[in-house]
Amino acid sequence: MTEKNMKVGFIGLGLMGHGMAKNIVEKGWPLTVLGHRSRPPIEDIVGRGATEAKNAAELARDCDLVFICVTGTPQVEENIYGENGILAGITPGTIVADCSTTVPESSRKVAAAIEAKGGRFLDLPLNRTPVQAEEGTLAVMYGGDPALFDAIKPVVECFADAFVHCGETGSACAVKLVNNFVALGTAILANEAMAVAHKAGIDKQVLYDVITGGGADSVMFRRMAQNVLHDDDTAFQFTIRNMHKDLSYYARMAESLPAIASMAETARQTVTLARVAGDENAFGPRIYDVLCKLNGVER
Repeated sequence: MTEKNMKVGFIGLGLMGHGMAKNIVEKGWPLTVLGHRSRPPIEDIVGRGATEAKNAAELARDCDLVFICVTGTPQVEENIYGENGILAGITPGTIVADCSTTVPESSRKVAAAIEAKGGRFLDLPLNRTPVQAEEGTLAVMYGGDPALFDAIKPVVECFADAFVHCGETGSACAVKLVNNFVALGTAILANEAMAVAHKAGIDKQVLYDVITGGGADSVMFRRMAQNVLHDDDTAFQFTIRNMHKDLSYYARMAESLPAIASMAETARQTVTLARVAGDENAFGPRIYDVLCKLNGVER
């Protein structure tokens, strides 16, 4: 089913999911959506031509392909195993593609449960930001059968323009956690460095010019610096709470191997501090504000 008669379902209309769903429905695919608590994103997508399902079982029953894009492992499992979850409505041949950030062992168990019902599964986590989700230029990594990905690629191309096959089921989840550890670790390091520089009396623009002109430059440093230079945290629309979640998943994966992950634990403790001393629902660049306060300087 590569024509636009494939019925698509989408669960999770958050910062990433809204843009993805918008692009799917605007590019002509029949779309059914299931949101959570916030009504505006649901009403926006329905207003663009989508249908709203009452629950995940109803959505799965009516769709050939179901995307899940929720916060993490507990939310994915609730949508799969719950009383009105996907397993209660799935029919043979239905494809489930999980775009959430989750732990590999859960992804493999979910895949087995779906396959036992005659469905098929891909882990399909995302890279880039909500800006690219709205633009339709996300990057995806996927774990599972490449032929299965090829079958849904025309829909995925509505919201992504880069694709990497990571290996068997669960492998993309593992790659995503490592990727996010590098990205979030860099973000935390950058915030600490800029807070220390501020207390040392270093000019913020001078610091930015030096770092972006040398080997310490990175996309993540530039995103964090927008808050320092312009009091703008929107270049990294990812909450402190979610940063803690992803670092915890990475540490959990490392521990299960087992593998040394000492830097991850240090980064996670900094994020824990920001959750306790600041606002866990603030975006990640606000870690700088918390560190400045704890350092006894005005931001």
